[in-house]
Amino acid sequence: MTAGTTLTAQTTTAEHELAALQREHGRPLFALLLRLCDGDRQRAEDLVQETLVRAWQHPEALRADAFDSVRPWLLTVGRRLAIDARRARQARPAEVGDAVLENAPVCGDHADRAAAALDVREAVKTLTPEHREVLVLVYFRGASVAEAAETLGIPPGTVKSRAYYALRALRRVLPGYAPDLG
Repeated sequence: MTAGTTLTAQTTTAEHELAALQREHGRPLFALLLRLCDGDRQRAEDLVQETLVRAWQHPEALRADAFDSVRPWLLTVGRRLAIDARRARQARPAEVGDAVLENAPVCGDHADRAAAALDVREAVKTLTPEHREVLVLVYFRGASVAEAAETLGIPPGTVKSRAYYALRALRRVLPGYAPDLG
């Protein structure tokens, strides 16, 4: 009904039948759909309404003499609508509310990472060649201390020492990149 219209005593037979269906089968239909919608009351109510619309669109199914009650037909239609609705939600990206966006972590953009990479490259150039070799092997190429020692022909303790002093020198040249270190 729209605003301004009044309910008259002349309601149709279909409206009476639909109201009777709602009264008689609405609660069990809602209970089933609420379970199928994982407790989402709004979605379950929408599906009850859609099921009743389908019943209104197919009065021949409701008056069929093949079954004693119309409830199995309503429950089947409601279940199929719930399955279709779930499949439709899974086929599209999840909806995100404003609250989720406000609490989302902010990631730096590519420009920040590129600028940081340039700063690190310039800082590495200031290291002594011995420190730079160890740093490149261990941190940038992923070599273990033993592998770096074998490649450079120096003892593992020297690799550890050079790596320590190289990082310490980088912290001095790159203030603000690792404020909790050093």
